[in-house]
Amino acid sequence: MGKDFRKRFGKNRMAVVGSVIVFLLFTVSLLAPWLAPYDPNAIDLKNVLAPPSGGHLFGTDPLGRDVLSRMIWGAGISLKVGFVATGIAILIGTMLGAVAGYYGRWVDAVIMRFVDIMLCFPSFFLILAVIALLEPSIWNIMIVIGLTGWMGVTRLVRADFISLKERDFVQAARVIGAGDLRIIFLHILPNAMASVLVTATLGVAGAILTESALSFLGIGVQPPTPSWGNILTAGKDNIDIAWWLSFYPGLAILITVLGYNLLGEGIRDALDPRLRR
Repeated sequence: MGKDFRKRFGKNRMAVVGSVIVFLLFTVSLLAPWLAPYDPNAIDLKNVLAPPSGGHLFGTDPLGRDVLSRMIWGAGISLKVGFVATGIAILIGTMLGAVAGYYGRWVDAVIMRFVDIMLCFPSFFLILAVIALLEPSIWNIMIVIGLTGWMGVTRLVRADFISLKERDFVQAARVIGAGDLRIIFLHILPNAMASVLVTATLGVAGAILTESALSFLGIGVQPPTPSWGNILTAGKDNIDIAWWLSFYPGLAILITVLGYNLLGEGIRDALDPRLRR
């Protein structure tokens, strides 16, 4: 299984490109203290809005801070938000989907009607409403994104459980006296984790994009903490004279989201032989 997965994954060039992008993002975030040429919060009023040059490869912002350094440190912020928010969504969605799919009947009806109600609200505007009521902080952002992103995971896990709970290995577990929790966590859930893994990978990209949008609007990660979104905000205010403040963080967000999407699609194709090209 593992060998076949690696073989199919390796043949997918776009998936390999996505994995390289994700690996580089991890590397940059981990080595930020050594890779960043300047302190990301160091103000230099003599170099306000300086264009890209040998001293500042990506230029400086309205306070003279080095944009490259802030982007390198911002990569870690993006990863933290993406993984924590997605982890919360996956945990909630998996638990609710497992319970709904395994027990069915009124339990399934109640959970799925709640999912339908949550899906009626546009996720981004729901996040905006909640963040507006709370103090903007990175932890509030991660929690809110996670608490508003579990519905798709619930529906996916529920569908897998409905299919898997009728398989022979589950029936055999019931015959030998295995309890519901043992069947759910040791027999069915491991077989449903492939689709959850794909969803999680794609979810990280969505969470990073949402955090960048919130920071761009000024209700996400608050200055002076570096974030790609709040660098873009400075770019919006100085678009006519400082193109680099919009170009570089925008490109970083584009490449990061593209990398996670390519990786997620590659994992999906490698796990499902029917989708092989």
